[in-house]
Amino acid sequence: MLLTNNLGYPRVGAFRELKKANEAYWAKKSSVEELLEAAKKIREGNWKTQKDAGIDLIPSNDFSFYDQVLDLSLTVGAIPARYHSLLSKVDNNYSLDLYFAMARGFQQDGIDVTAMEMTKWLDTNYHYMVPEFTKDQQFKLTSEKFLNEYNEARSLGIETKPVLLGPITYLLIGKEKEAGFNRIDLLDRLIPVYEQILAKLAEAGAQYVQIDEPFLALDLDEKVKALYQPTFEKLAAAAKNIKLIATTYFEALKDNEDIAVNLPVHALHLDLVRGENQLDTVLPKVPASLTLSLGIVEGRNIWKNDYEKSLVKIKQAVDALGKDRVWIAPSSSLLHVPFDLDNEHNEQSLPAEVKNWLAFAKQKLAEVKDLAVLADGEVDAATAERFEANKAAAESRRTSPLIHRPEVKERTNNITDDDAKRTSPFAVRKAAQQAKFNLPAFPTTTIGSFPQTKDVRKWRADLKKGAITQEEYDKAIAEETENTIRLQEQLDIDVLVHGEFERNDMVEYFGEQLAGYAFTQNGWVQSYGSRCVKPPIIYGDVYRPKDMTVRWSSYAQSLTNRPVKGMLTGPVTILQWSFVRNDQPRSTTTYQIALAILDEVQALEKAGIKIIQIDEPAIREGLPLRKADQKDYLNWAVRAFRVSSSNVADDTQIHTHMCYSEFNNVIEDIAAMDADVITIETSRSQMKLLNAFAGDFKYPNDIGPGVYDIHSPRVPSKDEMVDLLRKAKAVVPAEQLWVNPDCGLKTRAWPETKAALESMVEAAKTLRAE
Repeated sequence: MLLTNNLGYPRVGAFRELKKANEAYWAKKSSVEELLEAAKKIREGNWKTQKDAGIDLIPSNDFSFYDQVLDLSLTVGAIPARYHSLLSKVDNNYSLDLYFAMARGFQQDGIDVTAMEMTKWLDTNYHYMVPEFTKDQQFKLTSEKFLNEYNEARSLGIETKPVLLGPITYLLIGKEKEAGFNRIDLLDRLIPVYEQILAKLAEAGAQYVQIDEPFLALDLDEKVKALYQPTFEKLAAAAKNIKLIATTYFEALKDNEDIAVNLPVHALHLDLVRGENQLDTVLPKVPASLTLSLGIVEGRNIWKNDYEKSLVKIKQAVDALGKDRVWIAPSSSLLHVPFDLDNEHNEQSLPAEVKNWLAFAKQKLAEVKDLAVLADGEVDAATAERFEANKAAAESRRTSPLIHRPEVKERTNNITDDDAKRTSPFAVRKAAQQAKFNLPAFPTTTIGSFPQTKDVRKWRADLKKGAITQEEYDKAIAEETENTIRLQEQLDIDVLVHGEFERNDMVEYFGEQLAGYAFTQNGWVQSYGSRCVKPPIIYGDVYRPKDMTVRWSSYAQSLTNRPVKGMLTGPVTILQWSFVRNDQPRSTTTYQIALAILDEVQALEKAGIKIIQIDEPAIREGLPLRKADQKDYLNWAVRAFRVSSSNVADDTQIHTHMCYSEFNNVIEDIAAMDADVITIETSRSQMKLLNAFAGDFKYPNDIGPGVYDIHSPRVPSKDEMVDLLRKAKAVVPAEQLWVNPDCGLKTRAWPETKAALESMVEAAKTLRAE
């Protein structure tokens, strides 16, 4: 019998229960007991859902209040020194105040500490809190969350498989906070804590433990490769009777196959979605002691599994290893997909035909179980019926007229190199733009959005419910927009924005106005902490039927003599933050979106909007994990951005924004985008990310390094921002620098927004005076 294995489950709840509980706690509107109870209900519901679906190996310790990497940092005592004033609150269960201070910063009771740095989890849109390490770093067991949640599930009669991020990957995704050492050299100090964890789980009776080592599917140097075998030997010894599972995902093992298959573990998990053909090379190497977990159900996208194709690969593994050494699983944790397709009831936004092609987390559990039953050969009538329905859905998607638009395909195929370049070089454009806008040194701006208050969200909800008319809604949005323009004028910001009050999400808003898209009501996915997004679904050819942003940008510009930026989301980010069709190359879909954005850029320019921001925060995120695959991606991603932004006049200024990315190895490609101004997140790294723009390769265009962290509720002082700007000026010429927050202000409250922007403008004026 083939066992079923799940790697992780969404933890925000089907209707974002965790988000609401967290935010109520942060706002001091609920108690810690209420927050803990809300979390407990989510965990219990998740475990029961998986048990009812027939999953044999159910994960625990995959729940998190904010981020699983932060959980591990707290567990192993990797708590930066600036939080030590809060250490008195640590106990052996869970220290929420300390934990949230590390995630969000802390500013009360005379304590003022910044949050830890945040960046993307490999090539996903999920953000993790970057571990910080020092040369004298010590580790100790500080939290028993892993044990508490295992025991909690057991008290419900559910045996679970605790999940741990592996020690090598944990160190590699962190950062040295001082010079003179390599963080991987801390491994010998870290492993004893893992040994304690495994010993405690063994004592508690755990049968399996999942050790996530996604770096085994990445490019590794020889030093790191040599660490895997001795590290897992120590873990296996500490685990005693526990069966360890080494888990890889998001890529194929490739040159690391020999290392992975020879680890002293019971089972090895392979991602057979990203590494589609790796069974061909892995199976001949599998020793007789090793079980393979086949990640055959897509863990990161929402299309139904094609049972017929999957069964071919499962048969290949079963023929080589036997049924007792093959498990069926999703390719990765289901954290990256929505909770339950059964919660979708709006046929206008999600047509029934499209819905029939989809599977969310709960449905993917059923797919895993179906495939195990079908591969086993003893097929009951219900499973056989679902198999036929699966075949019918696959055929429906292949032949549906909803998907294909010949005119869109023809326009995409006819893109030329001239379509992807500005008329003049940057120096010529900068002179034309300065003549037009006459901006001061260190010009100030914001990234786009302003606080979306409860009132703003209520207007949108009321409009959808029919509780207010379109006219009433438009009047409210117009008033909010005008108030925001007046505030920016009062603050003396140089380049204004309209605030984006009419927008729900920077990708969903555009997807709703583009053809080829479908939308969910409750398809929420965690991005970081309490931040959840509803990725739209690209099911067909994409084009722009009408103007998308011109109305509100033009209205805002009519209110002021200062330039107002038109705000758009770039083609690569719209692709990355959507659930993307998998029946054509991603590059083709991106070019279709690029042409749609170009149409909007030209419409804005025609309407008199001469500064246009095309955000591409996800361009670095889309970079393939293996270096050998990266150049091809960068070529088409950069070209798509240029297609969307190039066909404009020299005095039209194109901005772009990127956040929470490492730029060092792609800086020349970022420069090749040829945006007149790029704004980036640099505050959490204390401007260290800016070094990529000022190394051997000198970034040629203008840069706006974020001078304060908008993801933290703390308000930085003017002096703090001045200090950051001085650090920026030390590595980037002053004439290239802009001054701005590190991201949009949508999630912040108005009082802190006003206070922070006031300090930001004063900081810019201080630099001008210097």
